[in-house]
Amino acid sequence: MQRIQEKDDSLALEVEAVSKSFGSTRAVDGIKLKLHKGEVLGLLGPNGAGKSTTMKLILGVIKPDSGTIRVFGKDVAQDGVETKQLVGYVPETPQLYEFLSGVEYLDFVADMYGMSTDVRKERIKEFLSALEMVSHENQMISGYSQGMKQKIAITGALMHRPKLLILDEALNGLDPRSAKIVKDVVRSLAKEGISILFSTHVLEIAEAICDRVAIVNRGKILAEGTVPELRKQAGLPGSSLEEVFLSITGTSDLREIVEELSK
Repeated sequence: MQRIQEKDDSLALEVEAVSKSFGSTRAVDGIKLKLHKGEVLGLLGPNGAGKSTTMKLILGVIKPDSGTIRVFGKDVAQDGVETKQLVGYVPETPQLYEFLSGVEYLDFVADMYGMSTDVRKERIKEFLSALEMVSHENQMISGYSQGMKQKIAITGALMHRPKLLILDEALNGLDPRSAKIVKDVVRSLAKEGISILFSTHVLEIAEAICDRVAIVNRGKILAEGTVPELRKQAGLPGSSLEEVFLSITGTSDLREIVEELSK
């Protein structure tokens, strides 16, 4: 008798053997991922490794050539509208309506999610305060710095209280203080039970924010686990994530990749 696989209610995200090609280029090659509730999973790899494509596949923006993606047990291909309501997304370069003020843009996002006036006001105030944007919400987005635009994009992604938050290089353009604030917000959200998929090409960020790390290159996951687990797997206790990366991949010709990740 065939055994029926029980549903794992602790999983926020399951990516099963997903591949995607663009012409002759294999952007994602059989990736498998599991993200638990309240966990921060980092996709660590150089630019062009396949991190952003993987995130767009999870969002349902593009369709995989093969494989299955489930968000809280729901198939993204079959329940696209329902899964999108569970997800918040911040792209590497947010495209905002620059002719609006920050608060006008957030009101627009709230309208898209059908949020009531009282709820939207409360949440806008909450996140703008946390991200130190309270004195700038009525300014035009066209006059914002890249970091301020990133903060508005993050606020917009959190407005509807998503259960899964997808952050693609979300610290890009942020000054050190703002980056620290966003890191703290991410950890706080995880403690509240929100699951977070966080892509970065910076080793230091991955180690500081993420509960687990998946090292990605050329569309494949080379290794996955907590940093201590990766150190143990590599037989390098007390080593840096850079040294672990080189050991697990088993080749020195990836050194230039590591050097890029360490910038």
